[in-house]
Amino acid sequence: MSGAVIDSVGVGAPWDAVWGQDEAVHALRTAASDPSALAHAWLITGPPGSGRSTLARAFGAALIAEPGDTAAMNQVLAGTHPDMTALRTEGVIISIKEARALVERSYFSPSLGRYRVIVMEDADRMAERTSNVLLKALEEPPERTVWVLCAPSDADLLPTIRSRVRVLRLREPEVDDVADLLVQRTGVDRAVAVESARHAQRHIGMAQRLATDADARARRAETLAAVLRVRGVGDAVEVAGQIVRVATDDAKALTAVRDEQERAALLRTMGVAEGAAVPPAVRGQVNQLEDDQKRRATRSLRDGIDRVLTDLQALYRDVVLLQFGRDHDLINPELATELRAVAADWSAARTLAVLDRIAVTRRNLEQNVAPLLALESMLITVANGSEP
Repeated sequence: MSGAVIDSVGVGAPWDAVWGQDEAVHALRTAASDPSALAHAWLITGPPGSGRSTLARAFGAALIAEPGDTAAMNQVLAGTHPDMTALRTEGVIISIKEARALVERSYFSPSLGRYRVIVMEDADRMAERTSNVLLKALEEPPERTVWVLCAPSDADLLPTIRSRVRVLRLREPEVDDVADLLVQRTGVDRAVAVESARHAQRHIGMAQRLATDADARARRAETLAAVLRVRGVGDAVEVAGQIVRVATDDAKALTAVRDEQERAALLRTMGVAEGAAVPPAVRGQVNQLEDDQKRRATRSLRDGIDRVLTDLQALYRDVVLLQFGRDHDLINPELATELRAVAADWSAARTLAVLDRIAVTRRNLEQNVAPLLALESMLITVANGSEP
Protein backbone atom coordinates (compact mmCIF):
# COMPACT_ATOMS: atom_id res chain seq x y z
CA MET A 1 0.00 0.00 0.00
CA SER A 2 1.61 3.25 -1.13
CA GLY A 3 2.32 5.63 1.70
CA ALA A 4 1.37 3.08 4.34
CA VAL A 5 3.55 1.47 6.94
CA ILE A 6 3.13 -1.25 9.50
CA ASP A 7 4.50 -0.17 12.85
CA SER A 8 5.38 -1.99 16.03
CA VAL A 9 4.59 -0.76 19.53
CA GLY A 10 7.20 -2.77 21.33
CA VAL A 11 7.34 -6.38 22.32
CA GLY A 12 5.92 -7.77 25.55
CA ALA A 13 2.60 -8.60 27.18
CA PRO A 14 -0.13 -7.01 25.03
CA TRP A 15 -1.15 -4.31 27.48
CA ASP A 16 2.29 -3.41 28.87
CA ALA A 17 2.83 -0.48 26.48
CA VAL A 18 -0.57 1.09 27.30
CA TRP A 19 -0.25 3.85 29.88
CA GLY A 20 -2.93 5.60 31.93
CA GLN A 21 -6.00 4.07 30.27
CA ASP A 22 -7.17 1.49 32.79
CA GLU A 23 -10.89 1.75 31.92
CA ALA A 24 -10.25 1.35 28.20
CA VAL A 25 -7.91 -1.59 28.80
CA HIS A 26 -10.57 -3.28 30.96
CA ALA A 27 -13.22 -2.83 28.25
CA LEU A 28 -11.01 -4.23 25.49
CA ARG A 29 -9.65 -7.12 27.58
CA THR A 30 -13.23 -8.09 28.32
CA ALA A 31 -14.16 -7.89 24.64
CA ALA A 32 -11.13 -9.97 23.63
CA SER A 33 -12.05 -12.75 26.05
CA ASP A 34 -15.85 -12.65 25.77
CA PRO A 35 -17.37 -12.95 22.25
CA SER A 36 -20.68 -11.55 23.52
CA ALA A 37 -18.90 -8.26 24.37
CA LEU A 38 -16.97 -8.06 21.09
CA ALA A 39 -18.10 -5.60 18.44
CA HIS A 40 -16.70 -6.17 14.97
CA ALA A 41 -15.86 -2.50 14.42
CA TRP A 42 -14.38 -0.13 17.02
CA LEU A 43 -13.41 3.53 17.07
CA ILE A 44 -10.81 4.54 19.67
CA THR A 45 -10.82 8.29 20.23
CA GLY A 46 -8.65 10.53 22.32
CA PRO A 47 -6.39 13.57 22.07
CA PRO A 48 -3.06 13.28 20.26
CA GLY A 49 -0.57 11.43 22.42
CA SER A 50 -3.21 9.61 24.47
CA GLY A 51 -2.12 6.21 23.14
CA ARG A 52 -4.86 5.39 20.64
CA SER A 53 -2.70 3.35 18.27
CA THR A 54 -0.79 1.65 21.09
CA LEU A 55 -4.08 0.49 22.58
CA ALA A 56 -5.33 -0.66 19.17
CA ARG A 57 -2.24 -2.85 18.65
CA ALA A 58 -2.55 -4.31 22.15
CA PHE A 59 -6.20 -5.13 21.45
CA GLY A 60 -5.16 -6.76 18.18
CA ALA A 61 -2.60 -8.93 19.99
CA ALA A 62 -5.18 -10.03 22.56
CA LEU A 63 -7.68 -10.88 19.82
CA ILE A 64 -5.33 -12.75 17.51
CA ALA A 65 -3.26 -14.80 19.97
CA GLU A 66 -4.58 -17.59 22.12
CA PRO A 67 -4.40 -16.72 25.84
CA GLY A 68 -0.88 -17.39 27.03
CA ASP A 69 0.62 -17.57 23.53
CA THR A 70 3.34 -15.01 24.17
CA ALA A 71 5.13 -15.69 20.89
CA ALA A 72 2.06 -14.82 18.82
CA MET A 73 1.33 -11.75 20.92
CA ASN A 74 4.89 -10.50 20.43
CA GLN A 75 4.61 -11.14 16.71
CA VAL A 76 1.48 -8.98 16.51
CA LEU A 77 3.08 -6.19 18.56
CA ALA A 78 6.18 -6.31 16.35
CA GLY A 79 4.00 -5.87 13.24
CA THR A 80 4.94 -9.21 11.66
CA HIS A 81 1.86 -11.38 12.29
CA PRO A 82 -0.03 -12.23 9.07
CA ASP A 83 -3.44 -11.67 10.68
CA MET A 84 -2.70 -8.06 11.71
CA THR A 85 -2.82 -5.21 9.19
CA ALA A 86 -2.15 -1.69 10.46
CA LEU A 87 -2.32 1.40 8.26
CA ARG A 88 -0.61 4.61 9.30
CA THR A 89 -0.69 6.96 6.37
CA GLU A 90 2.41 8.98 5.65
CA GLY A 91 0.57 11.24 3.26
CA VAL A 92 -1.66 14.16 4.13
CA ILE A 93 -4.76 12.01 3.61
CA ILE A 94 -5.65 8.32 3.42
CA SER A 95 -6.17 7.51 -0.24
CA ILE A 96 -8.98 5.48 -1.75
CA LYS A 97 -6.36 3.01 -2.96
CA GLU A 98 -5.14 2.43 0.60
CA ALA A 99 -8.70 2.07 1.90
CA ARG A 100 -9.60 -0.44 -0.81
CA ALA A 101 -6.51 -2.49 0.00
CA LEU A 102 -7.57 -2.64 3.67
CA VAL A 103 -11.12 -3.65 2.73
CA GLU A 104 -9.80 -6.39 0.46
CA ARG A 105 -7.56 -7.70 3.25
CA SER A 106 -10.45 -7.66 5.72
CA TYR A 107 -12.30 -10.37 3.79
CA PHE A 108 -9.49 -12.91 4.19
CA SER A 109 -10.00 -15.53 6.89
CA PRO A 110 -7.42 -15.55 9.72
CA SER A 111 -4.43 -17.62 8.68
CA LEU A 112 -3.00 -18.46 12.12
CA GLY A 113 -4.82 -16.55 14.83
CA ARG A 114 -8.31 -16.41 16.28
CA TYR A 115 -9.24 -13.21 14.41
CA ARG A 116 -8.04 -11.01 11.58
CA VAL A 117 -7.57 -7.45 12.87
CA ILE A 118 -7.49 -4.33 10.66
CA VAL A 119 -6.19 -1.18 12.39
CA MET A 120 -6.60 2.18 10.67
CA GLU A 121 -4.74 4.97 12.40
CA ASP A 122 -5.53 8.55 11.45
CA ALA A 123 -9.03 7.59 10.38
CA ASP A 124 -9.89 11.28 10.54
CA ARG A 125 -7.67 11.78 7.47
CA MET A 126 -10.22 10.17 5.15
CA ALA A 127 -12.11 12.24 2.63
CA GLU A 128 -15.82 11.48 2.21
CA ARG A 129 -15.26 9.34 -0.89
CA THR A 130 -12.66 7.28 0.97
CA SER A 131 -14.97 6.84 3.97
CA ASN A 132 -17.64 5.47 1.66
CA VAL A 133 -15.24 2.70 0.60
CA LEU A 134 -15.29 1.41 4.19
CA LEU A 135 -19.00 1.52 4.86
CA LYS A 136 -20.03 -1.95 3.74
CA ALA A 137 -16.92 -3.58 5.22
CA LEU A 138 -17.69 -2.00 8.59
CA GLU A 139 -21.38 -2.83 8.41
CA GLU A 140 -20.99 -6.47 7.36
CA PRO A 141 -17.47 -7.66 8.21
CA PRO A 142 -16.68 -11.37 8.09
CA GLU A 143 -17.39 -13.17 11.34
CA ARG A 144 -13.74 -13.34 12.39
CA THR A 145 -12.57 -9.90 11.26
CA VAL A 146 -12.37 -6.94 13.67
CA TRP A 147 -11.85 -3.36 12.53
CA VAL A 148 -10.20 -0.81 14.85
CA LEU A 149 -10.22 2.85 13.75
CA CYS A 150 -8.31 5.58 15.61
CA ALA A 151 -9.11 9.31 15.55
CA PRO A 152 -8.98 12.32 17.89
CA SER A 153 -12.78 12.48 18.11
CA ASP A 154 -15.79 10.64 16.74
CA ALA A 155 -16.89 14.01 15.32
CA ASP A 156 -13.92 13.78 12.93
CA LEU A 157 -15.62 10.94 11.04
CA LEU A 158 -18.79 10.85 8.95
CA PRO A 159 -22.02 9.96 10.78
CA THR A 160 -22.34 6.91 8.51
CA ILE A 161 -19.01 5.64 9.86
CA ARG A 162 -19.85 6.47 13.48
CA SER A 163 -23.10 4.54 13.26
CA ARG A 164 -21.23 1.35 12.37
CA VAL A 165 -18.62 1.32 15.13
CA ARG A 166 -18.47 1.05 18.89
CA VAL A 167 -16.78 4.16 20.28
CA LEU A 168 -14.22 3.91 23.07
CA ARG A 169 -13.09 7.29 24.40
CA LEU A 170 -9.71 7.58 26.09
CA ARG A 171 -9.08 9.89 29.01
CA GLU A 172 -6.66 12.80 28.85
CA PRO A 173 -3.78 12.46 31.33
CA GLU A 174 -2.87 15.19 33.81
CA VAL A 175 0.28 17.28 33.40
CA ASP A 176 1.85 15.75 36.52
CA ASP A 177 1.10 12.23 35.24
CA VAL A 178 2.86 12.96 31.93
CA ALA A 179 5.78 14.58 33.78
CA ASP A 180 6.16 11.51 36.00
CA LEU A 181 6.27 9.32 32.89
CA LEU A 182 8.91 11.54 31.26
CA VAL A 183 11.14 11.41 34.33
CA GLN A 184 10.71 7.64 34.48
CA ARG A 185 11.46 7.14 30.76
CA THR A 186 14.19 9.69 30.17
CA GLY A 187 15.59 10.78 33.53
CA VAL A 188 15.14 14.47 32.70
CA ASP A 189 14.90 17.07 35.45
CA ARG A 190 11.38 17.16 36.83
CA ALA A 191 10.98 20.90 36.27
CA VAL A 192 11.81 20.41 32.58
CA ALA A 193 9.41 17.45 32.46
CA VAL A 194 6.54 19.46 33.97
CA GLU A 195 7.13 22.42 31.64
CA SER A 196 7.35 20.12 28.60
CA ALA A 197 4.16 18.27 29.56
CA ARG A 198 2.36 21.59 30.01
CA HIS A 199 3.63 23.07 26.75
CA ALA A 200 2.76 19.87 24.86
CA GLN A 201 -0.72 20.02 26.41
CA ARG A 202 -0.21 16.48 27.74
CA HIS A 203 0.65 14.97 24.35
CA ILE A 204 3.09 12.32 25.52
CA GLY A 205 5.15 12.08 22.33
CA MET A 206 5.53 15.85 21.94
CA ALA A 207 6.25 16.25 25.65
CA GLN A 208 9.04 13.70 25.42
CA ARG A 209 10.56 15.48 22.43
CA LEU A 210 10.47 18.86 24.18
CA ALA A 211 11.89 17.39 27.37
CA THR A 212 14.83 15.75 25.61
CA ASP A 213 15.55 18.34 22.88
CA ALA A 214 16.69 21.78 24.03
CA ASP A 215 16.64 23.03 20.42
CA ALA A 216 12.96 22.09 20.09
CA ARG A 217 12.18 24.01 23.27
CA ALA A 218 14.10 27.02 21.97
CA ARG A 219 12.32 26.94 18.59
CA ARG A 220 8.95 26.89 20.32
CA ALA A 221 9.84 29.84 22.54
CA GLU A 222 11.22 31.85 19.58
CA THR A 223 8.10 31.22 17.50
CA LEU A 224 5.71 32.36 20.23
CA ALA A 225 7.81 35.45 20.92
CA ALA A 226 7.84 36.30 17.20
CA VAL A 227 4.05 36.00 16.92
CA LEU A 228 3.57 38.22 19.97
CA ARG A 229 5.63 40.90 18.20
CA VAL A 230 3.43 40.92 15.07
CA ARG A 231 2.03 44.43 14.63
CA GLY A 232 1.33 44.79 10.91
CA VAL A 233 1.19 43.10 7.53
CA GLY A 234 4.97 43.21 7.10
CA ASP A 235 5.48 41.45 10.44
CA ALA A 236 2.83 38.88 9.53
CA VAL A 237 4.53 38.00 6.25
CA GLU A 238 7.97 37.80 7.88
CA VAL A 239 6.86 35.60 10.79
CA ALA A 240 4.81 33.31 8.51
CA GLY A 241 7.93 32.73 6.43
CA GLN A 242 9.96 32.06 9.58
CA ILE A 243 7.45 29.45 10.79
CA VAL A 244 7.45 27.65 7.45
CA ARG A 245 11.27 27.68 7.28
CA VAL A 246 11.64 26.28 10.78
CA ALA A 247 8.97 23.63 10.18
CA THR A 248 10.61 22.67 6.87
CA ASP A 249 14.04 22.31 8.45
CA ASP A 250 12.53 20.29 11.30
CA ALA A 251 10.71 17.99 8.87
CA LYS A 252 13.88 17.44 6.86
CA ALA A 253 15.82 16.58 10.00
CA LEU A 254 13.17 14.05 11.02
CA THR A 255 12.95 12.33 7.63
CA ALA A 256 16.39 12.63 5.98
CA VAL A 257 18.10 9.77 7.79
CA ARG A 258 15.10 7.47 7.38
CA ASP A 259 14.82 8.30 3.66
CA GLU A 260 18.45 7.41 3.01
CA GLN A 261 18.19 4.16 4.98
CA GLU A 262 15.07 3.14 3.04
CA ARG A 263 16.74 3.86 -0.31
CA ALA A 264 19.88 1.93 0.66
CA ALA A 265 17.81 -1.03 1.89
CA LEU A 266 15.78 -1.11 -1.34
CA LEU A 267 18.89 -1.07 -3.51
CA ARG A 268 20.51 -3.84 -1.45
CA THR A 269 17.37 -5.92 -1.84
CA MET A 270 17.54 -5.40 -5.61
CA GLY A 271 21.20 -6.41 -5.70
CA VAL A 272 22.53 -2.95 -6.56
CA ALA A 273 25.99 -2.32 -5.11
CA GLU A 274 26.53 0.78 -2.97
CA GLY A 275 27.45 3.74 -5.18
CA ALA A 276 26.55 1.95 -8.40
CA ALA A 277 24.21 3.45 -10.99
CA VAL A 278 20.57 2.44 -10.65
CA PRO A 279 19.73 0.08 -13.52
CA PRO A 280 16.61 0.83 -15.61
CA ALA A 281 14.80 -2.28 -14.32
CA VAL A 282 14.94 -0.92 -10.76
CA ARG A 283 14.20 2.74 -11.47
CA GLY A 284 10.43 2.30 -11.25
CA GLN A 285 10.64 0.99 -7.69
CA VAL A 286 13.14 3.66 -6.67
CA ASN A 287 10.86 6.34 -8.14
CA GLN A 288 7.89 4.90 -6.24
CA LEU A 289 9.88 5.01 -3.00
CA GLU A 290 10.89 8.61 -3.66
CA ASP A 291 7.26 9.55 -4.34
CA ASP A 292 6.23 7.94 -1.04
CA GLN A 293 9.00 9.80 0.76
CA LYS A 294 7.89 13.13 -0.76
CA ARG A 295 4.35 12.51 0.49
CA ARG A 296 5.73 11.68 3.93
CA ALA A 297 7.82 14.88 3.90
CA THR A 298 4.71 16.90 2.98
CA ARG A 299 2.79 15.40 5.85
CA SER A 300 5.71 15.91 8.24
CA LEU A 301 5.85 19.59 7.27
CA ARG A 302 2.12 20.08 7.69
CA ASP A 303 2.15 18.22 11.00
CA GLY A 304 4.96 20.50 12.17
CA ILE A 305 2.99 23.61 11.22
CA ASP A 306 -0.09 22.16 12.90
CA ARG A 307 1.93 21.80 16.12
CA VAL A 308 2.85 25.48 15.85
CA LEU A 309 -0.83 26.35 15.44
CA THR A 310 -1.64 24.21 18.48
CA ASP A 311 0.91 26.24 20.45
CA LEU A 312 -0.67 29.47 19.21
CA GLN A 313 -4.11 28.28 20.25
CA ALA A 314 -2.67 27.66 23.72
CA LEU A 315 -1.10 31.13 23.72
CA TYR A 316 -4.33 32.96 22.95
CA ARG A 317 -6.32 30.63 25.16
CA ASP A 318 -4.11 31.97 27.99
CA VAL A 319 -4.95 35.53 26.89
CA VAL A 320 -8.68 34.78 27.10
CA LEU A 321 -8.26 33.35 30.59
CA LEU A 322 -6.50 36.52 31.71
CA GLN A 323 -9.19 38.70 30.10
CA PHE A 324 -11.81 36.89 32.17
CA GLY A 325 -9.83 37.25 35.38
CA ARG A 326 -8.30 33.79 35.59
CA ASP A 327 -4.57 33.89 36.18
CA HIS A 328 -4.05 30.24 37.09
CA ASP A 329 -3.84 27.13 34.91
CA LEU A 330 -1.95 28.98 32.17
CA ILE A 331 -0.16 26.81 29.63
CA ASN A 332 2.53 29.49 29.16
CA PRO A 333 3.01 31.11 32.60
CA GLU A 334 6.59 32.09 31.72
CA LEU A 335 5.05 34.56 29.21
CA ALA A 336 2.64 36.02 31.76
CA THR A 337 3.95 39.58 31.39
CA GLU A 338 3.57 39.59 27.60
CA LEU A 339 0.19 37.85 27.79
CA ARG A 340 -1.14 40.39 30.30
CA ALA A 341 -0.12 43.18 27.94
CA VAL A 342 -2.07 41.58 25.09
CA ALA A 343 -5.04 40.93 27.37
CA ALA A 344 -5.10 44.61 28.34
CA ASP A 345 -4.73 45.90 24.77
CA TRP A 346 -7.28 43.61 23.12
CA SER A 347 -10.95 42.97 23.66
CA ALA A 348 -12.03 39.42 24.47
CA ALA A 349 -13.95 39.44 21.18
CA ARG A 350 -10.73 40.10 19.25
CA THR A 351 -8.92 37.27 21.02
CA LEU A 352 -11.78 34.89 20.28
CA ALA A 353 -11.70 35.98 16.63
CA VAL A 354 -7.99 35.11 16.48
CA LEU A 355 -8.67 31.72 18.04
CA ASP A 356 -11.38 31.10 15.46
CA ARG A 357 -8.98 32.08 12.68
CA ILE A 358 -6.33 29.67 13.97
CA ALA A 359 -8.91 26.85 13.98
CA VAL A 360 -9.92 27.73 10.39
CA THR A 361 -6.25 27.73 9.35
CA ARG A 362 -5.76 24.25 10.80
CA ARG A 363 -8.75 23.01 8.81
CA ASN A 364 -7.49 24.71 5.66
CA LEU A 365 -4.11 23.01 5.97
CA GLU A 366 -5.90 19.66 6.13
CA GLN A 367 -7.39 20.54 2.75
CA ASN A 368 -3.93 21.12 1.21
CA VAL A 369 -4.00 24.92 1.26
CA ALA A 370 -0.49 26.34 0.75
CA PRO A 371 1.01 26.64 4.27
CA LEU A 372 2.72 30.00 3.72
CA LEU A 373 -0.44 31.67 2.39
CA ALA A 374 -2.55 30.17 5.17
CA LEU A 375 -0.16 31.41 7.86
CA GLU A 376 0.16 34.87 6.33
CA SER A 377 -3.62 35.23 6.26
CA MET A 378 -3.92 34.06 9.88
CA LEU A 379 -1.17 36.36 11.17
CA ILE A 380 -2.69 39.36 9.37
CA THR A 381 -5.81 38.63 11.43
CA VAL A 382 -3.61 38.59 14.55
CA ALA A 383 -2.14 41.96 13.56
CA ASN A 384 -5.41 43.65 12.55
CA GLY A 385 -7.92 41.93 14.75
CA SER A 386 -10.17 41.26 11.74
CA GLU A 387 -10.34 39.13 8.60
CA PRO A 388 -7.69 40.08 5.99
